[in-house]
Amino acid sequence: MRDRLGDRRLQQLDEEDVDSLVSWMLTSGRKRGGKVGTGLSARSVQLTLGRLRSALTVAVRRKLVARNVAQYTQIPREARRKAAEAKAKRVPWSADEVKTFVAATREYRLQAPMLLSLLGMRPAEVCGLRWSADVDLLAKTIRVENTRTLVEGEVEEKGPKSEKGKRTLPLPSPVVAALKSLKARQAQEKLAAGSVYLDSGYVLVDEQGAPWKTDKLRRESYKLMAAAKVRKVRPYDARHSCLTYLATSGVPDVIVSAWAGHADLSFTKRVYIHPNTEHLKEAADQLDTLLG
Repeated sequence: MRDRLGDRRLQQLDEEDVDSLVSWMLTSGRKRGGKVGTGLSARSVQLTLGRLRSALTVAVRRKLVARNVAQYTQIPREARRKAAEAKAKRVPWSADEVKTFVAATREYRLQAPMLLSLLGMRPAEVCGLRWSADVDLLAKTIRVENTRTLVEGEVEEKGPKSEKGKRTLPLPSPVVAALKSLKARQAQEKLAAGSVYLDSGYVLVDEQGAPWKTDKLRRESYKLMAAAKVRKVRPYDARHSCLTYLATSGVPDVIVSAWAGHADLSFTKRVYIHPNTEHLKEAADQLDTLLG
């Protein structure tokens, strides 16, 4: 948004500027998380538009402008339709697919970061995880407080999107074991590399200690999916798989939302929970008892 409107005075902003901004974001506004210069998702554009509306509402209240010129701007219907179709086609892994992938990656050097993705961590959160600051193997917990993302080809390091995004997660035993194995292996790699080893402190690093970026995590994830012969999904969809599994396994909504690092319970359920036929079969089994 700054690229498009950053040089405009607030009082000069009009509805055409906002409409133009929305059009640009939908067609070529991407700066990270994919091919730079392509369009952002309708949801990302809606979130940005919402922030702009809120900012302008404050400006009206403070009498900096006479009206909110973003108040009536909407995402075009065609963009919303395409977004809905894309969402319908995007199906996260089932529990069986997760188990297949986990079994196939047990001997992989970086199985631990793959398991962290399956815990519902965002790719940027996995890349930003640090041994000393975030991982406590004795307490069997990790703190999600740092992210590493690519912005215009450059690494940007910052905290999660919101205060709720900062969270401490208890670790399942297989993840603790995988992290311990990874830490021991990295100690061996450090000895073997000698002075060329980069002691960056991140969990997700190569054999010489250099931290990974989210694009490398994505590429390596796809290679592992192909080797494991499981359906190709975005690494981010592992997050959807985790939250769907928790929600359909009887974990209370408030816990699922807190695990995800969301402030809005309804948002978690609306966006991240994807019940499938298998889950609906469980509902049918319950109805057998009622109707039998």
